[in-house]
Amino acid sequence: MHWQTARFRLDLTRPRVMGIVNLTPDSFSDGGRHAGVRAALAHCELLLVQGAHILDLGAESSRPGTPPVPLEQELVRLLPVLREAVTLGVPVSVDTYKPEVMRQALELGADIVNDIWALRQPGAREAVAAHPSCGVCLMHMHGEPQTMQRSPLEGDAVPQVLLFLQQQTQLLRGLGVEMDRITWDVGTGFGKTAEQNFALLARQDELLAAGYPLLAGWSRKSSLGTVTGLPVNERMVPSVTAALLAVERGARIVRVHDVKETVAALKVWNATISVAKNQD
Repeated sequence: MHWQTARFRLDLTRPRVMGIVNLTPDSFSDGGRHAGVRAALAHCELLLVQGAHILDLGAESSRPGTPPVPLEQELVRLLPVLREAVTLGVPVSVDTYKPEVMRQALELGADIVNDIWALRQPGAREAVAAHPSCGVCLMHMHGEPQTMQRSPLEGDAVPQVLLFLQQQTQLLRGLGVEMDRITWDVGTGFGKTAEQNFALLARQDELLAAGYPLLAGWSRKSSLGTVTGLPVNERMVPSVTAALLAVERGARIVRVHDVKETVAALKVWNATISVAKNQD
């Protein structure tokens, strides 16, 4: 299995780690720490040293209740960092739902569009389809960031998420986007209860049957706080555990804050898998 992106064709036969680079002052986990260009680029370089395979730049927080960021402000935060990040030799993802940000980011050399709205904003689908080869991650979100946790999804989340992702994928495929450019994200924490989030993790096989790679985004999420009682700044161990469980259940990309620790855990997992294969 491969993920085709603008400049790279990623081999997903082994799991890939996507390092999070927040360029916002109000991120739920590390807001403000990497908001300046210099600090953001230093963080990009650190994540690569720690073993990240992909960098994910985000210039607007999707934290529940956060107001939207104006287009110009998002571009001012993002573009100076992106210009340098695309020279670092790895795929660069841009976490945005705005079509104009997508277009400008892709023109600057971004490889992947990572959209919490699954390209439902007017013009977003066309912005991705107009590019010859960029990768895209379609994520399920119930409601919108301002209200999603006040009125979460009802019922069994797994078939609802699967149907949504299938529908959005069909619309994108209808514009000529090839299957190998698309990954799915179930949207852990985006308008779902803790129980629903864990059901989506436990039953990943039902989503994988559709044939698209899964990107898992459990890092520091509130559901981990619900079951552990830990505040966001103490959720590294639960985050790494969730990432490992997601990979064990078939996820091909994990989007994380704690790159070094996740990479180390995956090395242990890979060593175990290798021994098991050699004994077969």
